[in-house]
Amino acid sequence: MSLVTQYRAHTEERAQQGIPPLPLTADQARELILLLQQQSEEKEYLLKLFCEHISPGVDDAAFEKAAFLDAVIKGESACDVITPVEAVRILGTMLGGYNVKPLVDALGHADSAVAAEAALMLRNVLLVYDSFDVVAELAATNAFAKEVLQSWADAEWFTTRPALPEKMTLTVFKVPGETNTDDLSPASEAFTRSDIPLHALCMLGSKMDDPIGTIARLKEKGHPLAYVGDVVGTGSSRKSGINSVQWHLGEDIPAVPNKRTAGVVIGGIVAPIFFNTAEDSGALPIQADVNAMEMGDVIDLYPYEGRIEKNGQIISRFDLAPNTLADEMRAGGRIPLIIGRTLTARARKVLGLGETDIFTLPEQPADSGKGYTLAQKMIGKACGLPGVRPGMYVEPETLTVGSQDTTGAMTRDEIKELAALSFSADLFMQSFCHTAAYPKPSDIKLHRSLPYFIMSRGGVALRPGDGVIHTWLNRMVLPDTLGTGGDSHTRFPIGISFPGGSGLVAFAGVTGTMPLNVPESVLVRFKGELQEGITLRDLVNAIPYVAIKQGLLTVEKKGKKNIFAGRILEIEGLPQLKVEQAFELSDASAERSAAACTVRLDKEPVIEYLSSNVTLLEQMIEEGYGDPETLRRRIGKMREWLSNPVLLQPDADAEYAAVIEIDLNTIKEPVLACPNDPDDVMTLSEVLLDESRPKQIDEVFVGSCMTNIGHFRALGEVLRNKGVASARLWIVPPTKMDMNKLIEEGYYSVFGAAGARMEIPGCSLCMGNQARVADNAVVFSTSTRNFDNRMGKGAQVYLGSAELAAVAALLGHLPDKDEYLEVVRKQLSGGKEQEIYRYLNFHQLGKEELQVLVD
Repeated sequence: MSLVTQYRAHTEERAQQGIPPLPLTADQARELILLLQQQSEEKEYLLKLFCEHISPGVDDAAFEKAAFLDAVIKGESACDVITPVEAVRILGTMLGGYNVKPLVDALGHADSAVAAEAALMLRNVLLVYDSFDVVAELAATNAFAKEVLQSWADAEWFTTRPALPEKMTLTVFKVPGETNTDDLSPASEAFTRSDIPLHALCMLGSKMDDPIGTIARLKEKGHPLAYVGDVVGTGSSRKSGINSVQWHLGEDIPAVPNKRTAGVVIGGIVAPIFFNTAEDSGALPIQADVNAMEMGDVIDLYPYEGRIEKNGQIISRFDLAPNTLADEMRAGGRIPLIIGRTLTARARKVLGLGETDIFTLPEQPADSGKGYTLAQKMIGKACGLPGVRPGMYVEPETLTVGSQDTTGAMTRDEIKELAALSFSADLFMQSFCHTAAYPKPSDIKLHRSLPYFIMSRGGVALRPGDGVIHTWLNRMVLPDTLGTGGDSHTRFPIGISFPGGSGLVAFAGVTGTMPLNVPESVLVRFKGELQEGITLRDLVNAIPYVAIKQGLLTVEKKGKKNIFAGRILEIEGLPQLKVEQAFELSDASAERSAAACTVRLDKEPVIEYLSSNVTLLEQMIEEGYGDPETLRRRIGKMREWLSNPVLLQPDADAEYAAVIEIDLNTIKEPVLACPNDPDDVMTLSEVLLDESRPKQIDEVFVGSCMTNIGHFRALGEVLRNKGVASARLWIVPPTKMDMNKLIEEGYYSVFGAAGARMEIPGCSLCMGNQARVADNAVVFSTSTRNFDNRMGKGAQVYLGSAELAAVAALLGHLPDKDEYLEVVRKQLSGGKEQEIYRYLNFHQLGKEELQVLVD
């Protein structure tokens, strides 16, 4: 079957779903190029495929496209429908990467028309990287190169684009209550995320009736649509959520197939990661009161004046924040704006020009003269400053970047669009924890192709079955440093991380920096003594519990209060925690919608942790993990810190948006999150007294990044010699090292005797994209969040400690406080604690055991 016949059939098949065909592969691009060089009645169709259906940047098909156009310009290939001038024009639509060198070479073409067109095209190419120096040098002797350099200096790439309009007439597409990223991008369809149009078909499918049809009918009013909700974008960092919104509400990007930009999102609260991802993607996110907006309303949005009108009446006011948002929209997104501003600054420096006044400068707060919080010092360190103030715009060094598999394909595409062939971040790590247990064919393909892509750019690639991204990535982090990751739970207990969508992850990995508007901090200070039977997970849930009591957090979504939303959660008062324990606290800051988290620790646990991690990374190199040079570089920096182990400390007069004190002496029973909201927390006794809460437990899941090896030993001790558990029990350790150690210690035989279903290390039910609990099951889980339908259709999910999960599994119902404490006293205390809650210190293991655990 010829390419034309095949692609038309594929186009028709996709059209029946209401979506465009997939972009051409490299093989298809090569075949297309051969057809273009032949006499054919299909030339117009072939040219359309060539111009509009090949992805830009450093995609393999883009390489074929650029190489052919370069040959046409040089006269080495001929094509009836593509002249050398037209070849230059087509190259100019390819954003950057493989098209840049041919365009720069064309500046010196013998035909002045070709050279002039090359100069015109290069004016709007931002992703030039090292080719900037070539153009700058060429400008001394080449008038066309000088023209390009002057254009970059004048920011014509920006000024020639339309500005954000003063008035936007929009039709409201309203989703009342809370929209989380599972609603916008269901985990069960994660394998389609890199195919944006296909994945967008499932948007809001479990949230409302016929969302896609509703969008189509609303568009008949003739106005662009605005996505409106009370709370928008909570949950994961997945960029696929905003991709879906933009696919339905945004605008096509010329010569970029199957991707859209622009669009308006208005939320009473817009989750910080979702807000930033919208910015990066060229959308306009606005936080404003949405109570007077209903589905189908036609509204007038005045972005600069900060007001929204309906029928000529003001119904809401807002601040356009950050103040650079209008520039971001004009540039096509926050990331293009950053790249473009940097290009303009470089050009002006070469030409001896001063700073430009074209761009809106980020507003910087006045210095209060007060001390800095721990987070403010960590961010400051990444910026070469003693500290930063809330509201500052900075671009800190981003030393550690993580990517996981259900967003990895999108991150790969973003890296290609950034035209990057190497990482500048000190360490970029890719995991395969979300798809390893039950891979689909598309997952297997990704498992085989993505590691090479990452390692070829100097990144570190884990292997399917190694385990959860966060447990691994935290073992690679340096103290008091900053990072990001393509998962909302990328939180560093010994540093600070601001998770983001795949676009920001790609940008941070490629450039080694990230944009950041410094949030305020909320301090949670623990005091007193930990009571019998109370776990770290209970303290995780105690944070929202106390915040609700103090009126700083509400469960109700309409008019929701959340003191943590968009702020940094800083935790102190538990300095002797092991780092593995501290991660439970930092990890759960994602469920508070916090932008980031710090945990103040003593240096002894951090020294122990890094000593262990040096040995682990050395063993990874021996086991053939790549990129070995990146691992060696990180080992060297760990050893450098260990030679002088000093941790940053907050200043005594640091200022916080709020200070929440939690007295450990008052927490005397487990605290758990109730179905189906991680903010809806109650004590065990309160749950049992509430007639609306289910008490029987059908299924129990012990796993996710919220667990460590101590939790599984505790589970085993509760289950030992008790026969088959009353609830269906799922067990999924976070890493293969934990699994291998538990097998070695005999715990897997205990789990088997209890009738447990055991999976390879990974995310499993926590994400719910593969195995699922039974429909309408009542579940007790140690996982991170419990949104509707996440773990199973209609499932009602409690979140709590592994210890309480063990008792619930054994009994088949929630125990009362006394039942729970009795089991704890008999099975988990009396001198057993030290043996149960031991952590994997690799530097204390013999070589043979280390090899067994890491192999």
